[in-house]
Amino acid sequence: MDKPNIIWIGSPNFSSPMGYKIIAIVNHIMSGTLIGTDSWFKNPVSKVSSHFGVGKNGDIHQYVNLDNHAWANGMVKNPNWPLLQDGVNPNYYTVSIEHEGESGDVMSEVQYQATLALHRWLIGTLGILVTRDNIIGHYRIDSVNRSNCPGTGFPWDRLFNDLQGGSDMLKVALLLYTKEDYWAGSDVAVKNGDCAIFVRPADHSIPAEAMNAKQLIVIGGPTTKHPNEVLLSGNNKYDTAAAVAKYLG
Repeated sequence: MDKPNIIWIGSPNFSSPMGYKIIAIVNHIMSGTLIGTDSWFKNPVSKVSSHFGVGKNGDIHQYVNLDNHAWANGMVKNPNWPLLQDGVNPNYYTVSIEHEGESGDVMSEVQYQATLALHRWLIGTLGILVTRDNIIGHYRIDSVNRSNCPGTGFPWDRLFNDLQGGSDMLKVALLLYTKEDYWAGSDVAVKNGDCAIFVRPADHSIPAEAMNAKQLIVIGGPTTKHPNEVLLSGNNKYDTAAAVAKYLG
């Protein structure tokens, strides 16, 4: 995917690389203007930043180099994100995008096309998987103070439909029994063209989007009884790892 036109603004507020792989894009709402955000992120007193900002006019601004960690997602309060790594600052394995406007605003078409192009470029550049656990809103990390970020106006369904090539049905999906299976699962996903990855929630139910995929690859846990299931599971984690290794060849 071609890199969209990005205007470098820069911010002094970032951390140096910590050695973690970027696994997710976190979307935010500015609750303000692009110009105001430029100024705030350039101010060292603010101690906040994001990697990118997308304006209502379609301009894309960059504040932090992708090799560094922006200060956008660090506070964790009552999260609902299965890929959250215990004890690790979420800034270390996420890339952040701010959007001009207020919570609840409906994006202009030019702003939507700009953020779509940015998402596509980041997905291709960083190898981020196109799932609802790899492309999230800030509220998934902090549901207490950021419950309206990026807000009800964010076009989640349209974005995923466009990122998945306009198809409402996934060709292949990967279902993990727990988030600890993620790294083995990511190798299986890569083998299947960076297919969507889902993690079973605490009640071990099966996400509807995963069950509706044409083929479902299951790592760990019992069968889902999906009509076209590939079960990579065993009596323990070692058997499961062996099944994954055999599948990967």
